[in-house]
Amino acid sequence: MAEFDVNEAMVRKLAELLDETRLTEIEYKVGDHAVRVSRNASGQLVSSGPLPAATPATAPVAASADTGPRTGAVTAPMVGVVYLSPEPGAPPFVKPGDTVSEGQTLLLIEAMKTFNPVRAPQSGKVVEITVPDKSPVEFDEELVILE
Repeated sequence: MAEFDVNEAMVRKLAELLDETRLTEIEYKVGDHAVRVSRNASGQLVSSGPLPAATPATAPVAASADTGPRTGAVTAPMVGVVYLSPEPGAPPFVKPGDTVSEGQTLLLIEAMKTFNPVRAPQSGKVVEITVPDKSPVEFDEELVILE
C-alpha cells in the first residue's frame, strides 16, 4: 500500500462529528484510503489511521458488564441505516414470534451505499426487534433479541 499522509485537521473534524452525533465510530474514505475514528468503551477517542480499501467488518468491542447487550441480543456490526425488509413495500425479513435458523438474514444495514445483511448467530425465536425501519444505528447497538 502506498504511503498515506494523515490529515490531522480531518481526524479532528471526524472526532467532533462523533461528539455531535453521539456515534461511536465514523469512517471517511477517499479513493483507496480510509480513516476510521472510534470511541472505545471508556469514552476515549481512538484513530486507527489509514486502512486498506477493503476493510472487513470488525468484531464488536466487548462492553462492560453493566452496560453490555442483553442475553440473545444481535448487535450492529457497523454504523449505518437499518432496513427491516429487502425492498420498500416488501414484508419484513422477520417479525417478533418468528423462529429463525442460524445464518438467516434478520435485517440489512446500509453503510457507504452497500446493503449488508445481519444474520442470526444461532437458531431461536425472535423476541423483539429493537430498532425501527430506516433508522440510523451505531456500532454494537442492539437490533434484535433472540431466545
